[in-house]
Amino acid sequence: MARMNKQWLLARRPQGAVQPSDFELVERPAPALAEGQLLVQHHYLSLDPYMRGRMDEAKSYAAAQQLGEVMIGGTVGEVVESRSSAFPVGSLVVGMGGWQQLSLSDGRGLLPAPRGIPESVCLGAAGMPGVTAWYGLTQIGKPKAGETVVVSAAAGAVGSVVGQLARLRGCRAVGIAGGARKCAHVEKELGFDACLDYKADDFRAALKAATPAGVDVLFENVGGPVLDAVLARMSAFGRVAVCGLIAGYDGQDISVRNARSILVNRLLVQGFIVSDHLALWPEALRELTGLVAGGQLRYRETVAEGLESAPRAFIGLLRGENLGKQLVKL
Repeated sequence: MARMNKQWLLARRPQGAVQPSDFELVERPAPALAEGQLLVQHHYLSLDPYMRGRMDEAKSYAAAQQLGEVMIGGTVGEVVESRSSAFPVGSLVVGMGGWQQLSLSDGRGLLPAPRGIPESVCLGAAGMPGVTAWYGLTQIGKPKAGETVVVSAAAGAVGSVVGQLARLRGCRAVGIAGGARKCAHVEKELGFDACLDYKADDFRAALKAATPAGVDVLFENVGGPVLDAVLARMSAFGRVAVCGLIAGYDGQDISVRNARSILVNRLLVQGFIVSDHLALWPEALRELTGLVAGGQLRYRETVAEGLESAPRAFIGLLRGENLGKQLVKL
């Protein structure tokens, strides 16, 4: 008897904020394997802000998520059937299996899950979010010891790694997050030098106080007023790595008023997509996996239970309700 596979499909394109009705849950038999193929039973599904952009048809760096198709998403799981010599039954693999319990693969795009760390971390601090943090900081930010690094969405999967890597490189790490709980986590558990609540009335004054020598590197995940405030604090020849603009994902205005700082301070401002830099992933993953295994890179996970919870958890992620990496345990 064929295995049954629950899947979340994109039912319609969101009009503004994502709604549960934008998705459809279906159950189908898993397909039979051809020679060279394998079937992966997913243990964890990664939920990430980039998925919101894929749900629209607007021109972007990658093709839009197709209506009626399984939602895109990173996964880690176990090979339960195999006709591939490269991935025998029992192998733990990381890939882009999507919002479903099972995925059929020919092995391309799959990586063995690193040993010595929890498999869920392969989707977070020692996975795509961690590599994103590593690339933006080391290849664009290029921080020097003694410099000040500011990161927005500092309590999230990417931002939390950025600040810790900056500290390990001898920098002052200043986070920006939403709410006292997140800021306390960033300072006390992740070891940032400071974390500022962008929702607070005195945010701009607090930012000035936390960056007395200015800002040398900005790792930007949010955009809008947060980006605008930090641009006003940039030092000459500062570097800005633009990873995300989540403040505008539902169509909000994220225009920048302090653009003059780019010219006056001769800033390097560079957007990046981590999948453009696959050649550097092995180097990044070696460092990140070693730091996690050695306890030098700390992380937090917010885990929703069951595939059925994926849409609600994703909507919560976009609202900033998660702390650290948002996962679904299947």
